[in-house]
Amino acid sequence: MQRNLRGPLAALFAAATLVTASLPLPALAAKDVVFAVASTFTTTDPYDANDTLSQAMAKSFYEGLFGFDKDMKLIPVLAESYDVSKDGLTYTVKLRHGVKFHDGTDFNADAVKASFEHVLNPDHHLKRFGLYNNNIAKIDAVDPYTVRFTLKTPFSPFIAQLAHPSTVMISPAALKQWGDKDIAFHPVGTGPFKFVEWKQPDYLKVAKFDGYWRKGYPKIDSITWKPVIDNNTRAAMMQTGEAQFTFPVSYEVADVLKAKADLEVVAAPSIVLRYLSMNTQQKPFDNPKVRQAIAYAINKDALAKVAFNGYASPAEGVAPKGVEYSVSFGAWPYDVAKAKALLAEAGYPNGFETELWSAYNHTTAAKVTQFLQQQLAQVGIKTKITLLESGQRVQQVESWQDPATAPVRLYYVGWSTSTGEADWALRPLLASSSWPPRLFNTAYYKSERFDNDIRNAQLATTSSEKAALYKDAQETAWHDAPWAPLVVEKLLSAHSRKLTGVYVIPDASFDFWQADLAQ
Repeated sequence: MQRNLRGPLAALFAAATLVTASLPLPALAAKDVVFAVASTFTTTDPYDANDTLSQAMAKSFYEGLFGFDKDMKLIPVLAESYDVSKDGLTYTVKLRHGVKFHDGTDFNADAVKASFEHVLNPDHHLKRFGLYNNNIAKIDAVDPYTVRFTLKTPFSPFIAQLAHPSTVMISPAALKQWGDKDIAFHPVGTGPFKFVEWKQPDYLKVAKFDGYWRKGYPKIDSITWKPVIDNNTRAAMMQTGEAQFTFPVSYEVADVLKAKADLEVVAAPSIVLRYLSMNTQQKPFDNPKVRQAIAYAINKDALAKVAFNGYASPAEGVAPKGVEYSVSFGAWPYDVAKAKALLAEAGYPNGFETELWSAYNHTTAAKVTQFLQQQLAQVGIKTKITLLESGQRVQQVESWQDPATAPVRLYYVGWSTSTGEADWALRPLLASSSWPPRLFNTAYYKSERFDNDIRNAQLATTSSEKAALYKDAQETAWHDAPWAPLVVEKLLSAHSRKLTGVYVIPDASFDFWQADLAQ
């Protein structure tokens, strides 16, 4: 039965309603997430970053024209579509409308042009200069939402290159304000989060961008990126709730984290290849028999078990499975007797002494290099291990100017083919045009046949032609052994079960724009 409220009772109810309405509602807790990662960041400018982690972190505030989803499938991001001319020299890209940079600047063709001019200016000395300078002749803003790239020669992997995580769009207003070097301390992009603070080496913080073009995102309020080198410390942060996501998870503590009901450990597939490069321009590594002996001397199955706790498999080629046009040869056999015989044939029956450097200084890298040291000692090769910090790596390896005096000898490192296509798996690591400081051929390998194959693959117009050329290039490098392929690792991460929408993608980067944290 419905009743009407009248007189004093109605007045009392109205007053109570006003009191209730005036009381503040309980505020929802902020959705603040901590990502604990294994290394410090070298820069916030992806155009000046060689490491995957710095580029992955920069996805907080930067986006590119194209990118990859969590399965490494190429997708448009700030671009909507593209066309290629019949001669393969002109790529016309249509841009997304209605996108704003964090400083309110419109994203348009002029912004695209300014971003590429940032990296293509040789006076800026940005590390990704070589990724674009080889092929881009000119960039034109056709209209506000159309940009045209004119190439020097046909380059079939061009769109895959535009999806590389270093290819980001930077606010032209911010570039003008801060300049091409200081922009690294004041990043302004179109991404889901705005840059807040970078306190090196402790943390980097970003906060939700309310004007993000993907409506309804981001769903979390902030991310604090915390570099924590020690594997056990990162694991402890997950157990105590100090962090909600960590990568990589130490293989030794994976089972401990799996036992925690509030945590989930994910072993994701990978295109991350770990290998041991050898400086082919320096004795004794100028002798292919020495290099082949080293490849034979390493038990890759045992390495996968000892250093990676089984979360890795022996590498079967110079480009891992999952990279388009990769070729599998099977793991390089473990044969100590063969290794010793090759060393004797090369004039080193008693072995030799050399340096063994690691591109990383975390605990897994220490285990890998110690294992390699023990394996090589079995054939008489004595090594002195140095785990390089990021600054040392850049100075002593990646930025070294004179190949004749390059101090690198044996070098444990990894590579993530962040374009998903064989050109970027092979050319930066093995082409003679890619010696440091231009790119990352730390073996200083030079093969005319390999170079010709890669060059012709770039000009190829059919998939079958490219496949044949890439196959021949990989066979050449496999036989010459400028480096020993070691393992392809699983990408082991852990997250709080309250955190969803965060993925490690096969190139060891992250997909997190859909992240959400349950209250």
